[in-house]
Amino acid sequence: MKKAQVGNIIEFKEGLRGVVEKVNENSVIVDLTFMQNYKELDLEQRTVVNHKNYKVVGE
Repeated sequence: MKKAQVGNIIEFKEGLRGVVEKVNENSVIVDLTFMQNYKELDLEQRTVVNHKNYKVVGE
């Protein structure tokens, strides 16, 4: 599995996508405002995702 780097786009939880802002030892902090439907989904602006629970889909 490839670990994400700052600036990568990742996908997690059945289709949610975000931009990696910080890489920690076991997780990444992701900015969810990248998604066009962000406001409709009523989500927090950032979330933490474990390295096991995402895949890198863009840079």
